[in-house]
Amino acid sequence: MLQRTLVKDAHDAAESRNEILLQGWVRTRRDSKKFSFIELNDGSYLKGMQVIVNDTLPDYAALMHKSSTGASVSVRGKLVPSQGAGQKWEVVAEEYAVLGESDASYPLQKKGHSLEFLREIAHLRPRTNLFGAVFRVRSRLAYAIHQFFQDRSFVYVHTPIVTASDCEGAGELFRVSTLDPANPPRNEKGAIDYSQDFFGKQAYLTVSGQLEGETFACALSNIYTFGPTFRAENSNTSRHAAEFWMVEPEAAFLDLTGDMQLAEDFVKYLIRDAKQHCAADLEFFSKFVDKELMQRLDFVLERPFQRCSYTEAIEIIEKSGKKWEHPVKWGDNLQSEHERFLAEEHFKCPVTVYNYPRTLKPFYMKLNEDGKTVRAMDLLVPGIGEIIGGSQREENLDILLENMRAHNLSEKDYWWYVDLRRYGSVPHAGFGLGFERMLMFVTGVANIRDVIPFARTPGSAEF
Repeated sequence: MLQRTLVKDAHDAAESRNEILLQGWVRTRRDSKKFSFIELNDGSYLKGMQVIVNDTLPDYAALMHKSSTGASVSVRGKLVPSQGAGQKWEVVAEEYAVLGESDASYPLQKKGHSLEFLREIAHLRPRTNLFGAVFRVRSRLAYAIHQFFQDRSFVYVHTPIVTASDCEGAGELFRVSTLDPANPPRNEKGAIDYSQDFFGKQAYLTVSGQLEGETFACALSNIYTFGPTFRAENSNTSRHAAEFWMVEPEAAFLDLTGDMQLAEDFVKYLIRDAKQHCAADLEFFSKFVDKELMQRLDFVLERPFQRCSYTEAIEIIEKSGKKWEHPVKWGDNLQSEHERFLAEEHFKCPVTVYNYPRTLKPFYMKLNEDGKTVRAMDLLVPGIGEIIGGSQREENLDILLENMRAHNLSEKDYWWYVDLRRYGSVPHAGFGLGFERMLMFVTGVANIRDVIPFARTPGSAEF
């Protein structure tokens, strides 16, 4: 039985074939007097394969009538050198079948469609050139993430999706409950009695696997997590989503300097991998999405990342002479406009800002000797801003407990995390990479909604 060949493999063929089987969807059809040209695409490659269907085939007219844009077809024929320009091969059909017709309401006709419109038909947008390319790159980079860490002897750990702890301490959590929302059980004070809930306490969708990852780093030395995370943050911006994927390595016996170097090596590795394995898709992005994309990616690869302290960053921003939408002083969070200024205008390359005020950061970050700053770092890249956030973790038990009290966190709720500092505590560090933001950087696509298959944003949970 003849095995199906993917369009990608057909394009890569070294020689012609007397017999080949292609199956996919019709992108376009052009009819001549004696034959029709079908562009068949199966999602494996940016370009489709041109199929020539002669009118001598049985039921030719009826088959072509059914072969409208979006229809699925099966073609058996010969792979021969193409007579047209811009393509190496084409297929001359010897057998042609329509597997699934597409009626006239099919929304992806041969014309330009806005990204906003395509988000409304997210179940069909992977069939477009743009989104086919985006999700092929997404797949490849997910694979490259595992390669990077596995090659460096990091152990892949599956941290829980449902958790009772808030890693960030910001309270932006989705609650998980089986209680009847119309009639929840209540205690003697009238409050909802979560002891009767499924887990016997309040539970949430995780904002990070970091805390659980630390427990494994303190046993296996080098670990990483890679999975979905959730934040109930009412942010309708191009960079925020309620559900997104995070890569979180954690390494024992690693300090902040080593953490920053690991982050730099990681970002460069992913860019190199995308350039090597997704060349056609990146070429498409650089032509139709961001004409400066390849130049920017090469720029990042060729130069060491800059590093500056938060204090230095504030001084640079204050002395810039620019008018800011959000004026900033020491002790304030850097906004996106400040992050992009540092990466795009001042340093003109990725920059790692480190040693942030302790008041801005979560309880687990290691306190510096000055008592005012913690060993935190954010990696800022041109076009995006923050792409990685990380820190050296506080390994001193007494200081950790003090930090928890300052953040109004109960030692009882985090008893297992505190135990790590009681039983063979070690310096350790890690970071989180927002996978979608990395994809935005590598593809030039400007909105996070367009690099994740089905975006979850405030007011939107379609599909």
